[in-house]
Amino acid sequence: MIAALALGGIGALVALALWLARRLLAPVAATNADTLVDAVDALLPQTQCGQCGHPGCRPYAEAVVAGAPLDLCPPGGPDTAAALGELLGRVDAHDALAEPEAVVARIDPARCIGCALCLDACPVDAIAGASKYLHAVLSEHCTGCELCVPACPVDCIDMVMRESRAAHV
Repeated sequence: MIAALALGGIGALVALALWLARRLLAPVAATNADTLVDAVDALLPQTQCGQCGHPGCRPYAEAVVAGAPLDLCPPGGPDTAAALGELLGRVDAHDALAEPEAVVARIDPARCIGCALCLDACPVDAIAGASKYLHAVLSEHCTGCELCVPACPVDCIDMVMRESRAAHV
């Protein structure tokens, strides 16, 4: 009987120690994971374009920390994938991303009907305009994500090569 009480007491003490350890260490692990997600998110281009298959850069950062491929961000290109690999200390065996194309959206004023649907579609507010007025793309802000193209009901948005700044000098 004394042996059973002693074993029960030891078991209770071990259970209490495990419970305390879990309560004390869990916030540290969560904080470390959040810090890593923040670091990954800071490396992403913040276009919120969804081309990676996630609804934005933060959800993609969370997925990368959980093990998702590093090379799913076309706007970031191979430099971002390499920076993520360096941060996380891993190299993915996926095909390398090509350097992102230097394209921007261009709105044909003759076809634009001023519907303003492209304004909502642009994740970086690179389109200026208002309902029933002509719209214009602020090329210095456009990331070339192409999310405005399918939003246009009259197909007046085209993707064109970005003009180099040297051409204007």
